[in-house]
Order: sequence, then C-alpha cells, then structure tokens
Amino acid sequence: MAVNPDEDTEFNDALRKHGILPPKEAPPRSPSPPPPPKLQDTLEGLTLSDLEALGEDVKDDEAERMIEHFRRQRLAELRKLRHARFGRVYPIGREDYTREVTEASQVDLDEEEMKGKGTGVVCFLYKDGIPRSDRAFEHVRILAERHPSTKFVSIVGDKCIPNLPDSRVPMFIIYRNGEVLNQIPSWGGDRERRIEELEAILVLAGAIIPERRPREKRRDSDEDESEEESDEEPSSRMRSASTRTNVRAPRNVRGRKEEDSDSDFDI
Repeated sequence: MAVNPDEDTEFNDALRKHGILPPKEAPPRSPSPPPPPKLQDTLEGLTLSDLEALGEDVKDDEAERMIEHFRRQRLAELRKLRHARFGRVYPIGREDYTREVTEASQVDLDEEEMKGKGTGVVCFLYKDGIPRSDRAFEHVRILAERHPSTKFVSIVGDKCIPNLPDSRVPMFIIYRNGEVLNQIPSWGGDRERRIEELEAILVLAGAIIPERRPREKRRDSDEDESEEESDEEPSSRMRSASTRTNVRAPRNVRGRKEEDSDSDFDI
C-alpha cells in the first residue's frame, strides 16, 4: 500500500514522528492588513478648500495644528506660483480649473492695501478658427502683460464647459476671492471690439485694479484741457471708454437666470 505523504492522518503523523516522512509544511501566513494612511499623507493630496473645510470639523488639537501647517504651506505655494507666472496667459485644462482659477483668486496680493481682496482672475474661453475669438485672444495677451497683478488663463470653450455652443465663444469668466464676479459670453459677437473696451469692462467688473500714480504738480495753471484729461486716474479713463463705446457692464450671471437661462453654464 502506497503512502500519500500529503495526507493528514494519524499514520502519517507517526511516520513523521519517527523521521520516515518529512515534517509537514506550515500553512502560509495570511498577509497583514495594510496600515492606515498617515494624516500627513492624506493632507498632502488635499486642496486649499478641502484643508479649510477639514480644519473646521477636526476636534483634535494636534491634527488641527497639522492641518493649519499644510494650509499655510499651500497658501505659500499659491503665492509663489502667482508671482512666478503672472504677466502672460496660462493655458489650463478642466482638471486645473479649481486650483488655477477658483483657489488662485483667493490669494491676497502682497500689497498692504490689497489685503483681504484676493486676486483678480480672468478665465478666457476660446475656440481656434473663430475670427472674433482669435482677435480677443490677441487683446487678452496684451492685457495680461499690461496688468501683471491680474491672472489671465485660457481654455478651449467646450473643454471647460461641455457642449458649449460656438455662439457663446469667446467667453470671459471673472473671479476674485473665490467668487464669480461676472460672466461675459459672446464677446465681439455683435460687432468688432477694441482692446480699450475689454480693458474697461474688466476694470468695472473688478478683475483689474488700476495702479494709482501720484499726480504731478502743475507748473502752469493755463495748461490746455488735453493735459488735464490725461491727468485723470486710470479707473476714470476706463469708465469713460466704457461709456463711449456704449458697452453695458454685464450683470452677474447668477442674476440673469430668468432672462437668459442658457448663459449659466455649469463649470
């Protein structure tokens, strides 16, 4: 009779005891469950908004201190990113929108008078091959260089808002302090627009805050009116430009739902 060494019988146990069969192999150990993720690893993947929300709910003092540390670190990163990148138009994707637009608009400028006012962010939705969109893009590039304290980003319209019709392009969505200040669709759809008109609209909407320059003392009280007009503050010139071009300051998109429901797109 043949002996099966793998059988778990008393006869085989007796053979193993006398060294006739090799010892039975121990069953494989089940793997240990993975350790729970550390709080630090979890916090590293959170956005600024997530960190702020988590900090309000946490009750543990040590966890609260760590969350605040990461929140400050995230703010510092955003400030560094803003200083390194302003002065031109930055292309973004839909997955970048929250970080590069909404959260970036919450970061205060370093100037003391701008504390608590966040950063103006202009999101430009465009489509190549549409003449009015191509012209607006040139204006946006110039304004980004002219106003480096305002962040300009660009994204293909239907990549940002699915199924956005070409008739709504180009579109401007203006942010500050995490809030939408205004939404301007179909810019230049009615007629060709000048860069001064776009600049005036962005000033009135709050995306651009003109720099204040100290006025020079006038040497001659008989200077002509043209010099007096040039001495106006930039914001006054912007308002005048907006009035001359007969451009109505667009209302906030959230107040237009009943009048123009298709202008309120979900981003």
